[in-house]
Amino acid sequence: MRRPSLRARDPAGAAGFTYIGLLIAVVILGIALSAVGTVWRTQAQREREQELLFIGRDFRAALAAYHRAKGAGRQYPQEIDDLLEDKRWPEPRHYLRRLYADPMTGAQDWTILRTGALGITGIASSSKAEPLKKAGFPPEEAEFADATCYCDWKFIYVPSIVRRGGNAVPPPTAD
Repeated sequence: MRRPSLRARDPAGAAGFTYIGLLIAVVILGIALSAVGTVWRTQAQREREQELLFIGRDFRAALAAYHRAKGAGRQYPQEIDDLLEDKRWPEPRHYLRRLYADPMTGAQDWTILRTGALGITGIASSSKAEPLKKAGFPPEEAEFADATCYCDWKFIYVPSIVRRGGNAVPPPTAD
């Protein structure tokens, strides 16, 4: 008597096991890709935060250089374009190479911070998203640790005489 082969016995059953195995593999792959997507999104946000910190510090340094320019009367710029091209001199000076886009929004929609009639004293992101970075800021950015949104990261130039208790400057307001 001849024994039937496994293929001859139940070809539909073998196909069912293959299908279930394939479904399980697809589910596992979907879960893995979801985890990778979350990690990638978090890493991309951390990189944008670092870029925001770089641009904010660069902007603060440009404000400081504009304010400290000898012979110009210790003043703040009235417009952002004054940092790109300072026309107070016979030969224009450039404190910023270009106006950067806000890395958190992707647009040039900075919140401009002004102090009364003094002019522009700082910038902030217009993003309402919550920062991932909560600690590890340098002393001049210590208040960033309590921020609930990137718009709370305010890059303000305060002259050293004011920081040491000299002439008080009112806090800036957003445009």
